[in-house]
Amino acid sequence: MDKEALLKRWLEEEEIAHIHGWDFSHIKGKFEEEHDLPWNYREIVNRYLWPEMKLLDIDTGGGEFLLSLGHPHCNLAATENYGPNVALCKRELLPLGIDFRQADGNGKLPFPAQSFDLVINRHGNFNPQEIWRVLKRGGIFITQQVGAENDRELVELLYHSNLELPFPWQYLEIVQREFTEVGFSVIQAEEAFRPIKFWDVGALVWFARIIEWEFPEFRVKDHLDNLYRAQEILERDGVLEGRIHRFLLAVRKPEKGR
Repeated sequence: MDKEALLKRWLEEEEIAHIHGWDFSHIKGKFEEEHDLPWNYREIVNRYLWPEMKLLDIDTGGGEFLLSLGHPHCNLAATENYGPNVALCKRELLPLGIDFRQADGNGKLPFPAQSFDLVINRHGNFNPQEIWRVLKRGGIFITQQVGAENDRELVELLYHSNLELPFPWQYLEIVQREFTEVGFSVIQAEEAFRPIKFWDVGALVWFARIIEWEFPEFRVKDHLDNLYRAQEILERDGVLEGRIHRFLLAVRKPEKGR
């Protein structure tokens, strides 16, 4: 272990840790997650999506997933509230005729009532009451969420302390109850813990700087002993491994009623 060389490289990863949209290509081949979830979010969305449907993607990131669906642009809408991603969406989505608007997924959505047949949300904020309002009768909401216990083994590795869960309400049971209390019926509900693997400590440094809500105020020099320990584990075992926490929820608004 060349500690001086490692420190230099880790500091470089810390310096360049910026992201636009939700693009993890910088560490492609150096980490792995979500390859073995018991459901496929894309397939589930496509199962309920027809060309004539009006679709809203809440917290769209840079619109990457939304565009990948190949849905008619005239039937697409999206919201995003993170500054750099808002600029990206305005540049990429608006010229295509997609109805993009800046909005916080937790708050009021800037669309009339009963505007959409399908609302989707992957790893973003949401407001069950607002989703109910903007969905047409019989409309469907599909979300894949990051659970409360996501990456906890990696957090403990880098901090060696029991940090509070950043989103302690993020469990399927709690979120499902929020939607059924509004009046939705459940179509599908699943929760899973699966491995996340790193084959490079520098990639973990970059990851920790990006996922700042899970790794608060992470700095290489403040956690250097733990990073060297992580390097020892990597050299011994060939991999650093933790667990991701995910859940999927699909719900339907009744055909009749309020």
